[in-house]
Amino acid sequence: MRTRPPRTQAHRSARKATTGLTAVAAALAAAVAVALPQPAAAADSAPVGFGAGTTGGGNASAVTVSTLDAFKTAVSGGTAKVVKVNGLISLSGQVDVGSNTTVLGVGSSSGFTGGGLRLKKVSNVVLRNLNLSKPVSTDAITVQASTKVWIDHNSLSSDRSHGKDYYDGLVDVTHGSDYVTVSWNTFKDHYKGSLVGHSDSNAGEDTGHLRVTYHHNWFNNVNSRIPSLRFGTGHFYDNYVVGAETAVHSRMGAQMLVENNVFRSTTVAVTTSRDSDEDGYANLTGNDLGGAATEISRVGTFTKAPYGYTAEPASSVVASVTAGAGAGKI
Repeated sequence: MRTRPPRTQAHRSARKATTGLTAVAAALAAAVAVALPQPAAAADSAPVGFGAGTTGGGNASAVTVSTLDAFKTAVSGGTAKVVKVNGLISLSGQVDVGSNTTVLGVGSSSGFTGGGLRLKKVSNVVLRNLNLSKPVSTDAITVQASTKVWIDHNSLSSDRSHGKDYYDGLVDVTHGSDYVTVSWNTFKDHYKGSLVGHSDSNAGEDTGHLRVTYHHNWFNNVNSRIPSLRFGTGHFYDNYVVGAETAVHSRMGAQMLVENNVFRSTTVAVTTSRDSDEDGYANLTGNDLGGAATEISRVGTFTKAPYGYTAEPASSVVASVTAGAGAGKI
């Protein structure tokens, strides 16, 4: 029988030292893991930003629809409801969505083409995982005189082979709407991306409202209005913008915080001084402009968002957004 030699004091000391070093290494690794910024969640279970607290239909039993008539019936009224859209539905104009509603696309290719959805004088609406394309003479999504809205993980597009007014906006927020988050969407091949505040002459309705957060969206070949904001307060962080003429546009006294975004092949990343009777305000921090110009005539007072969030650094935004934004990612 083979026997092991007795352990010496040196052996015991060496083992203790190794064990001690392993424990120290584990503690250091844990500390580093805590200290490093955590990756952004591409499938947030609840909205981050001004739209926080929006629940839509909550835990209501889901109804699945595949025709326009069934969809119109399912989303009407103010009772809590979850409506799943299965397949691509053609429509003309817009369909009104009632309060306390979640509209959720099934899979990666369900949604609407030819028109859009309107949220008018409603509250607590969630729109997720939808394809919305080619909204002729209207918006893909209109938020009008409405509050508590979460627009998340949708794919919005048209084409740029028609004139700039053939389609309207992809996501427009107007008439004193408030507390909106637009997150993890793709905006593609369009002229007028997202208008917040429809008119220079609407101060009476819009002032003190139009609080909108945009984060982790991918604007690809969208000419302008990324977003265009009048009167309100906008937080634009961790977005990826490619191929814009003018991207972020703050006007009519609007306050914009533009944080940790990436701009590529863009002429003007941020402007406060175009097309309106009064300039807007903007604060820029942590952005990768990619050679784009900025036109900042007035630096604003909105320097810190009034809610909890984690903005990842611009260096990781492209990877996060291209992997996580759009329909089919939740």
